[in-house]
Parts: sequence; structure tokens; C-alpha cells
Amino acid sequence: MACSDPTPFHPRSPSLSDSVLLELRKISQAIDMRSKRLERQAGITASQLLILREVAAGENFSVGEIARDVSLSQGTVTGILERIEKRGLVIREKSDEDRRRVLVRITDPGKAMLDRALPLMGEPFARRFNRLPSWKQTMILSALQQLATIMQTDSAKR
Repeated sequence: MACSDPTPFHPRSPSLSDSVLLELRKISQAIDMRSKRLERQAGITASQLLILREVAAGENFSVGEIARDVSLSQGTVTGILERIEKRGLVIREKSDEDRRRVLVRITDPGKAMLDRALPLMGEPFARRFNRLPSWKQTMILSALQQLATIMQTDSAKR
């Protein structure tokens, strides 16, 4: 004879930290999907576009400065720069003052790519985000920065 329990089974509710990680996963998936769409439509990856925008924002950035500013490793940035340099979007040159430093500058075709490039997260995201009051935009940014710091601290301890 089977024992019947009148209390239905309920899986444990996720902890608050588990819920945060689930939301981060959703964000990560949305970014991945947007990046693939960007590459199909514009012929450039999100990382390449991010680095191209960073190079265009200044004059003669070093690879290390770009890596720091976009939160990628220097090796990753070097690989991306090689690919976009082959396409003629940037030029890398050794510094006249310090031959160990490699400086990067955007080319006219790189500027043209930026002019026609789609927003990293797409127009719908930008529109919805920009409709938020500035205090809410700042609150979201602050929370994400704090979360990134927490996660970096956690991974640095390993």
C-alpha cells in the first residue's frame, strides 16, 4: 500500500544570491544573442566594436590601456586588434618614445564602420533604458558595478 502525503512537493526556493545569478545568466544570454545578431548584420563582433569605439575615443592608446578600459585581458585585446587590423579598421605602431609600447589608432574605414555600426545592445534596449529616470539609470549602473567588483574579488581568490 502506497503512502500518500497530503503535502505537495515544493522544490526549495532559490536563495537571493541564486536569484541574482539566474538574472545574470539571462543578461548573459541576451548579450550573446545580441552579439551574434550584430555580427550577422554588421560583420563585426561586439568585442571588436567595443574595442574600436575605445580606440576612436582617444588618440594613440596602448594595448594595455585599451585592455584595462574594456575589462579584457591584454592577450584577448591583442588578438582582437590583429583581426580588425587585417580588415584595415585600426593601425598598430610602436611608440617613438618607448619602442616596447604598441599604440593603436583608428583608420578612416574604422571610423566609417563606427558610423554605420548598430548599438551594442540594440535600439530597443537603448530606448527603454534612456526612458528611465536618470536616478534609476545610475542605480542600475551602480548595482552592476558593485556586483562586478564582488564577482572579480571572488574569482581573484582562486
